[in-house]
Amino acid sequence: MNSKEFYIESFKTYESKLNGDSKSFLHQLRKDALKQFRETNFPTLRNEEWKYTDISSIVKLNFTPAINSTPERFTKEQINKFLFKDFDCHLLVFVNGIYSEELSLINNLQNGVVVGSLKKLAKENPSVIDSYIGKLSKIDNAFNALNTAYAVDGLVIVVPDGKILEKPIQVLYLNSSSDETMLASPRNLIVVGKNSQASVIANYRGISEKAYLNNSVTEIFIDEDAIINLYKIQNESDEAYHIEKVQATQKKNSVLNHYNITFGGAIVRNDINSVLDGENIETHYYGLYMINGKQHVDNHTFVDHAKPNCMSNELYKGILDDNARGVFNGKIIVRQDAQKTNAYQQNKTILLSKTATIDTKPQLEIFADDVKCSHGATVGHLDDVSEFYIRSRGVPQELAKSMLIRAFANDVIETIKIEPLKEQINHMIFEHLHKVEVGNE
Repeated sequence: MNSKEFYIESFKTYESKLNGDSKSFLHQLRKDALKQFRETNFPTLRNEEWKYTDISSIVKLNFTPAINSTPERFTKEQINKFLFKDFDCHLLVFVNGIYSEELSLINNLQNGVVVGSLKKLAKENPSVIDSYIGKLSKIDNAFNALNTAYAVDGLVIVVPDGKILEKPIQVLYLNSSSDETMLASPRNLIVVGKNSQASVIANYRGISEKAYLNNSVTEIFIDEDAIINLYKIQNESDEAYHIEKVQATQKKNSVLNHYNITFGGAIVRNDINSVLDGENIETHYYGLYMINGKQHVDNHTFVDHAKPNCMSNELYKGILDDNARGVFNGKIIVRQDAQKTNAYQQNKTILLSKTATIDTKPQLEIFADDVKCSHGATVGHLDDVSEFYIRSRGVPQELAKSMLIRAFANDVIETIKIEPLKEQINHMIFEHLHKVEVGNE
């Protein structure tokens, strides 16, 4: 049975396990998505948007939808080592894309703030989400359709007008399977009302020895004068496949800060899209991908300047070793009415080996005449002169390289607004590169 047939056939078992959930508005979305999935093929190298990323190894495997398999069980002590610590936060835990209430800790939410599980809200309070789910993000490919068809659960955050969440929300997506290849399909929704603020840490981890596919869609609505900081840190197993589409809509005077830090996975694909649908909007994309072995990371970003007087700023940096391959495709479009647009984009890559490769494709389409826009890409190796200078001070070679890598990554890491998170990501950088940590002495 090929992959498409397998997922279509598995849907019958999936439906039978939904019980009362099959009567929710969400299930009609699922059935519509399954129809689109039937009519849509998985992308191949012939598709322009996927021409540098061969996903045939994903398509060859039939991943069992998490709801169709035996649930994995963890204790709070077991998940503790995966969490970012040393700051106060709300915690939500999803195991294979399904919410675990016993492992989560949400307390003292302000009046009207909703933080919880898509499955529960679709059943108990659908009016909170039915105006957004499936409305912000269209189905672009078979992976999006597959996510929507199997969207049994996911993160929901709804912040009403005028509320500022003092504590960040940490979301642990833990993927694990002891006996079968697993499909996790988190469907996430973040809505931030007028004059409101929130920070979200999406923490993706994997402990499975078997291959699994994390296939998620995150829809974000940022109303007027609202601010959202979204930190995505993805550090999964070498057998993991990870695909996510982020679709954000911003209204006037809003600010989106999106951080995308990638350490792991066999194949990782991030599609990050923002529509700037109002004036005086700010959109900031910060990315860092550090990969080795045969890992493949593909970052596709798209900033749509639909209205005038807006600003976008994008900085993505890659550090590639061994036979790793990186892809960066950054597209900015400035619509005809979007006068006084400022848009900046940079992709910089360091190759630590002669066999690491990067395909970088910055794109700029401008249909307005009163704009300031720039984009660029650089690819190189560590600076031999700088390394020689550091080593001349008695610093060992590996430590000298670590210092240079830290300096290269610093532009992205320094933008992180939560200090303990920033420090822990710095530790992860050195763990991932198997280098000793550079102290401040």
